[in-house]
Amino acid sequence: MKFFRLPGKSDPVPEVTKGWKVDNGRRIGVALGLIVYRMRIVGLSRVPASGPVVFVINHSTMLDGPVLFGYLPRRVSFLVKAEMFSGFMGWLLTTVGQYGLNRDIPDRGPLMKALAQLKAGGTVGIFPEGTRGDGGVAAVFNGAGWLALRSGAAIVPIAIRGTKRPEGGRRRFRPKVDVLIGEVFTVGTGAGKTAVESATEQIHEKLKSLVVELDTRRTSA
Repeated sequence: MKFFRLPGKSDPVPEVTKGWKVDNGRRIGVALGLIVYRMRIVGLSRVPASGPVVFVINHSTMLDGPVLFGYLPRRVSFLVKAEMFSGFMGWLLTTVGQYGLNRDIPDRGPLMKALAQLKAGGTVGIFPEGTRGDGGVAAVFNGAGWLALRSGAAIVPIAIRGTKRPEGGRRRFRPKVDVLIGEVFTVGTGAGKTAVESATEQIHEKLKSLVVELDTRRTSA
């Protein structure tokens, strides 16, 4: 992983920050992965080098986002729960180009900003499960489907395992974190409840099957 010459220099970022600030944040993610984990990433070449992309990722711990933010070869703005945007953490997240989303109420502001970034050729990252859990993708919300339909963006599913402490066990020093990047797919363009539900179901199926594939790889390794 390049540290000083990060890829994705042409990607647009939110208007409240600058590209170099986002890249400095990405370097924090790279350092986190190097110091805290042993990263094993498969499929980076599948990420489109340009054009709008929606990354959809399963979610187990709060470190999933920072690590992927550093290691993905694009400048990514994640939709993060609004509760994180207070004090120093709120300033940092804004500075490195993230969006705060309130999941308890209809919150179109961040979605519209993310949509504008996609239409400009940028990338957005979403944890469609909506909250941290076991990362098995039992259910997903429709934000990713809505953004993909409205922008026509490519969708890249990502499965990540290893950041969560084992149930009833102790965390090992620098545990192995596996990231599997799936095949790019699209859901077309459109609007309306039926189209969004269909797109959301496609995302659900693709991401869930990718997590199963990664779990199988880890078990047989």
